[in-house]
Amino acid sequence: MENLEKIFSFINEKSEQYEQNSELTYLEGVLNTLEDILDQKIEWVGKDASKEEIRKAVQLAILKGMRKSSQPNHQMTPDSLGLLVGYFVEQFVEEKLSQGPVSILDPAVGTGNLLLTVMNMLDGKTFSTGIEVDETLIRLAADTAELTQQPIMLYHQDALQKMLVDPVDVVVCDLPVGYYPNEDVALDYELCAREGMSYAHHLLIEQSINHSKDGAYLFFLVPANLFESEQANELHNYLKKHAWIQAVIQLPDGLFANKSLEKSMLILQKQSKDHRAPREVLLAKVPNMSNKQALSAFFEKVQIWKKQK
Repeated sequence: MENLEKIFSFINEKSEQYEQNSELTYLEGVLNTLEDILDQKIEWVGKDASKEEIRKAVQLAILKGMRKSSQPNHQMTPDSLGLLVGYFVEQFVEEKLSQGPVSILDPAVGTGNLLLTVMNMLDGKTFSTGIEVDETLIRLAADTAELTQQPIMLYHQDALQKMLVDPVDVVVCDLPVGYYPNEDVALDYELCAREGMSYAHHLLIEQSINHSKDGAYLFFLVPANLFESEQANELHNYLKKHAWIQAVIQLPDGLFANKSLEKSMLILQKQSKDHRAPREVLLAKVPNMSNKQALSAFFEKVQIWKKQK
């Protein structure tokens, strides 16, 4: 904790100086501070810190900057969800992890918080690719990855355009929710809406499956009402053709500011002749994360399902 506080205070102080002495926002000040550290223009106080301490401190500063600027596309996956995704990635690809590094894709990487949380949990066992359309966010992701010495290749582009990414073992993504504005690009997808605009989060699921190896696992944070929306039937039919639903995990009550923002975790496996569908889909609800006994029972249920699947 001392390292985390020390690093955050250091980045915060330098970022506030940028904000006060120039026309930069606090978030741009954070970006400049990280680049000053990497360019060795200022003495780095985090030399003895762990990768997780560095990630958490940087993301605290980024979160402060996001709250000050309030841009709708500037959202961050909470650490609690990142750790939960990391747990499930570890459970589902345990055997593959024992054979060597696994490749991960995050097609909406943002500042990299979700991807780096998972990579830090599986430290040394992964290499990753991240796609992000927002220039500020991808620069923050690149700097944080470099500071934490995690092997990530980043592409600044719209993830629904053609991607030069080899098929991966794992996809993780906190899916951005809403309509996709580029209708010409949407026409290339099976999940293109028959009428009106297509859902970006549906198209990103399809794009992720397109860039996954046969048998790969995909871990998505999705709207809690994903299978109740007006285009849900098309999504369900698409998934029946291309993927097996492994699990639908309901996230704890009270984790989101209001009901319309609630999310669940959807775990898919790309269909493959070398694998088979699970005997039954894991349907579970994560209890309040401060309730250790209930949380322990939840993880026990996951282990029982895993042995039977």
